[in-house]
Amino acid sequence: MHKAHYRTRTMAWIVTAAMTLSGCQSAPTPENRDGALWMPQQWEADAYQRQCTPAMSPPPPAGKTYVPAAQMRAEPASLAPGDRLRVDVLGDPGDLSKLYVIDELGRLALPGLPVIDTTGRSVAEVEARLSDRLVEAQLVRRLPRVAAVSLVERAGISISVRGAVFNAGTVRIGERPAESRVGQRDGPVAGDANLGRNLSMAIMAAAGARPDANLGDVRVIRGDQWTTVDLAGLVEGSGADDLRLAPGDRVEVPSTHCFDAALVRPTPVTPPGVRVFMSNLSRPAASNATSAIGKESTSLPYGTRLLQGLVSANCVGGSAMNAHRHAVLISTNPFDDTTVVIDRDVEDMLERPDRDRINPYLMPGDALACYDSRWMNVRDAVSMVGEALGPAATVILIHDASP
Repeated sequence: MHKAHYRTRTMAWIVTAAMTLSGCQSAPTPENRDGALWMPQQWEADAYQRQCTPAMSPPPPAGKTYVPAAQMRAEPASLAPGDRLRVDVLGDPGDLSKLYVIDELGRLALPGLPVIDTTGRSVAEVEARLSDRLVEAQLVRRLPRVAAVSLVERAGISISVRGAVFNAGTVRIGERPAESRVGQRDGPVAGDANLGRNLSMAIMAAAGARPDANLGDVRVIRGDQWTTVDLAGLVEGSGADDLRLAPGDRVEVPSTHCFDAALVRPTPVTPPGVRVFMSNLSRPAASNATSAIGKESTSLPYGTRLLQGLVSANCVGGSAMNAHRHAVLISTNPFDDTTVVIDRDVEDMLERPDRDRINPYLMPGDALACYDSRWMNVRDAVSMVGEALGPAATVILIHDASP
């Protein structure tokens, strides 16, 4: 009787210790500072869902003159470093008439002539300037069009993009691989249309517009002028008039400071997909490798939500004992670069009909982590205590077997 009581008390102590070690919750309880949550789905279901009022448009650029977008579209395209030109001089046997490339300083250099600055100038303006230089050097007489300059290929250009984009900064647009250069691929030609030097491509080169972008009021600053372009039609499918950019242009995408779910999908000005970091060390998976987390599972279409990402991380499904796992989403508030940590009960999200209210969209660079259920923690704690008391349990068994 004494031995049975001793055994029962020992097992009760093991279970109590395991329950104490396992705790009441498997995942941490994150706290975020006031104002850090910026996406409505990041709030809890019972939290007050406040309405967001879009911010007013920012003031016009100081010292710049507004011009209609149509006027800027009608301007002749400016030449850029790397553009390739064909020059034909009247009566020249071939010493000056050849292909030229504008250098990195925007200059066109012909043998025996002063360099011509092409910055901000069109092909026609460069042609007129070259004709004057040839006459001044007394190489030709002043006749109509003593020099003909034609465009062979437009190179890439550098554009500054800032505002409500995922990766603001200076971007290169319109670049072409060497094997696709117009003159080398097709032989002597004249004229080129580089569609990669457009406004929408500059926004895409900056990783795309964020969900808070005001695409109806995108600003382009060129020299001492500026204009606004409405690109909302590219998202809505109604079409929009894109704008050809010039070297040195600056693009500003204003922010409404409000989350717009309509912008969270692949469009000509939003990302086609997002790369998300995942960690699933929950049972029965003991590592990310056994969880089948690879490049394909972490590269998701833009517009993917948390639940879909958890399925990709193998955090949904499995044994009933591991039900009510918790998932943690680590994201960034784009307004002030504050880190936001969201905790969700996976099965609770699956069961409730208003799941979309608490099912955040995944943004580029987000991270997901899965935690085991409470009962899996109890199981691990029992195993740990049992292993620690292994020698003591052996002594108990010997003691029970003794007469």
